[in-house]
Amino acid sequence: MKYMLLVCGDDTADASGMAPVEPWVEELGDRGVRLHGHRLARPAEAVTVRVRGGEVLRADGPFAETKEYVAGFDILECDSMAEAVEAAARHPVATIGAMEVRPFWADEDAEAEIRALDAELTAAAGERDVDRVVACYAPDVAAFADGREHRGIDALRKSMEELFAGVTGPVTREVLEFGVHVDESVAFGHAVVRLRANRPDGTPRDDLTRVTTGYRNAGPRWLIAHEHVSPVTEERS
Repeated sequence: MKYMLLVCGDDTADASGMAPVEPWVEELGDRGVRLHGHRLARPAEAVTVRVRGGEVLRADGPFAETKEYVAGFDILECDSMAEAVEAAARHPVATIGAMEVRPFWADEDAEAEIRALDAELTAAAGERDVDRVVACYAPDVAAFADGREHRGIDALRKSMEELFAGVTGPVTREVLEFGVHVDESVAFGHAVVRLRANRPDGTPRDDLTRVTTGYRNAGPRWLIAHEHVSPVTEERS
């Protein structure tokens, strides 16, 4: 299970005797416990936003006046809260500040959502529905196919329109292999995809490609932010 570790610093504490953080980061990273993390800027650089009566209220500084503040965060993968607490207790900042350990919301299955997105792409291609295909991609997508670069959703749409205009009848998209690796708000996919259709002159089009995909968590859903398509030229074992 994933846990968010909020590292709370205290400027009034004496940090001269605190151990360096790097060994903690390296050890937990090597063990696969620490997945990601980063330091944050000082509270003086924070901006707090509230909306009251439809008016946006902006205030410089943190939302609460306190000597302790969130100085950074780490995302942990642990089997239990006890294991996450043990990891937090070993963080050097715990000796002068505080560590808040909070479980991730439990009903998210990023890999299943990404596989569902790929299934939607297959269904949209089968119906030659450009709008549905394009809806699977981020507005700033960078796609590379047929030796060309397509940057942005408009360029991708044009590419899809050209593809569907060059074939007749149904389009079959078959995913022969598909692996996904998820790392918080980004994910990577590797697939072998076969695309079949008929050209206007009746000759078949049968493209076997290797597709490398970068996904981004865009709030309520995952979208394709990067895609590289290359032909499979060697016989697969």
